[in-house]
Amino acid sequence: MGMATEAQFHVLAVDDSIIDRKLIEKLLRTSSYQVTAVDSGSKALEFLGLLEAEQRNLSPPCVSPGQEMEVNLIITDYCMPGMTGYDLLRKIKESTSLKDIPVVIMSSENIPSRINRCLEEGAEDFFLKPVQLSDVNKLRPHLMKGKAKGEEEEVDEEVEEQEEEEEEEEEFSSNKRKNVEESFSPDRTRARFNGLDMV
Repeated sequence: MGMATEAQFHVLAVDDSIIDRKLIEKLLRTSSYQVTAVDSGSKALEFLGLLEAEQRNLSPPCVSPGQEMEVNLIITDYCMPGMTGYDLLRKIKESTSLKDIPVVIMSSENIPSRINRCLEEGAEDFFLKPVQLSDVNKLRPHLMKGKAKGEEEEVDEEVEEQEEEEEEEEEFSSNKRKNVEESFSPDRTRARFNGLDMV
């Protein structure tokens, strides 16, 4: 059952190195995640529907036309030509529709200031390359957290609806009780027996 639930998670892997990209893709698939791998930050933004929207100056859709499922997590290399992983992280966190997607940064360089900067900007984690299966196993809590944020909004709406229904039901019940109490009031009961003689 664990495998079936993990398969619902979709990870977008971003790395300009084909070797590192294939490695992370294989590790993610081994862990039963659905994977889309791209070789640049701009292709990641394009896949997420953010690039076209940015060019048209519109708010991006959560799911782009060619994309059939939502992305639950993004794992990206830090050092890439053009747009770095840090730049990609910032674009995602600035987007109203994508900001809740967890982002994990990978790098072959262990530079504390870089790691801290990424974590401060909103990265969930920072992995040193080469990424290993033990690193991939650390993704699950981030995936659950990202999924919970989306579900939390849905649950809040459901709770509100349920509370409204309960209030309406309580009001109806209260009115019904009031009507029943009025029908059995002493004044009303006496009025029924006033014209009767005792035998």
